[in-house]
Amino acid sequence: MGLNNTPMAERIHIGIFGRRNAGKSSIINAMTGQDLAIVSDVAGTTTDPVLKAMELLPLGPVVIIDTPGLDDEGELGKLRVQKAYQVLNKTDIAVVVIDGSVGRTAADAAILERIREKNIPYIIVKNKSDLQTGEGDAEHEISVSAKTGENIYALKERIATLVPREDMTRKIVGDLLEPNDLAVLVVPIDSAAPKGRLILPQQQTIRDILEAGAVSVVTRDNELKKTLVSLGKKPRLVITDSQIFGKVSKEVPADIQLTSFSILMARYKGDLEPNVKGARALEGLQDGDTVLISEGCTHHRQCEDIGTVKLPRWIREHTGKELRFEFTSGTEFPLDLSPYQLIVHCGGCMLNEREMKYRLKCAEDQGVPMTNYGICIAYINGILERSLAPFGI
Repeated sequence: MGLNNTPMAERIHIGIFGRRNAGKSSIINAMTGQDLAIVSDVAGTTTDPVLKAMELLPLGPVVIIDTPGLDDEGELGKLRVQKAYQVLNKTDIAVVVIDGSVGRTAADAAILERIREKNIPYIIVKNKSDLQTGEGDAEHEISVSAKTGENIYALKERIATLVPREDMTRKIVGDLLEPNDLAVLVVPIDSAAPKGRLILPQQQTIRDILEAGAVSVVTRDNELKKTLVSLGKKPRLVITDSQIFGKVSKEVPADIQLTSFSILMARYKGDLEPNVKGARALEGLQDGDTVLISEGCTHHRQCEDIGTVKLPRWIREHTGKELRFEFTSGTEFPLDLSPYQLIVHCGGCMLNEREMKYRLKCAEDQGVPMTNYGICIAYINGILERSLAPFGI
């Protein structure tokens, strides 16, 4: 997968924070060598977080997030500041821009405190170095001038050193396969399937299989039986779309391991075990309880949409309870989760790891069990243990 095609969720997210007119947008433009952000002398030009996927040498594929000013005023200004703080939930590296001619303010100190609380790697950028006042912090600060370009490349190098050094051997499925193993991917092609392409988890899984030296065989659910017969040897693993989990489990022999794309994504992002625990909370639901179904992306709803139609139906049938359902999508995720007795989340392929862990932590802190689509569906179909067997759980 080329750098330009790296999914948003797999890119390092760099959040740019600071007061109005501190020079956030100017810094972004200087770092990228492009006019990506609007620069104006009018305070508050950036009113909503703006995300831009790009290549930033020497880092590689990143997402730059330009945020509203931290000192915005009035009722609307407070909402903008709140949005800026919410960006921290998806920020891998924080860049706090301070006007060098003014120095640190209370707004700067407040965002830095929150950044440290969340253990986000950060750097303080003192812009307008030609007008700078006060002493700097050599470990976390760098003085630059967006106007003259002074120290801009040094800033990019400093940011590169902050990239989280996660285990680069982490795989979606490749660590479960040996060279020349067969992995069968079951992909339904129906009215809800995107025209002319595969969804992101399917693409990523195929790439991971190829990198392991294994062979991926992609088939529709209607052709699965014939495919298994025609292979000539037993596949190591069958991976299915979650919504046909029940059907596929009946057609795949018990001596062939089976799991889903959604479960693989939960494992990849380190969320598997809490999601498994959350699925078992289905048994505790009572009449009148409310279930939140949350998706990390936005898409056109189909008549048999999995999130808004199929899952509520399956959960009601399984529990036999009269339940209420609420729905969120995209960046929407309630701060107050107390109205819910269970959260069922999508696989989160469009959200980065930090944001998925933030959502899980919010649920844990408020005592609300949370699971994901694939794990919930596997549990309802009585095949959760089988779907977890490939991971030794």
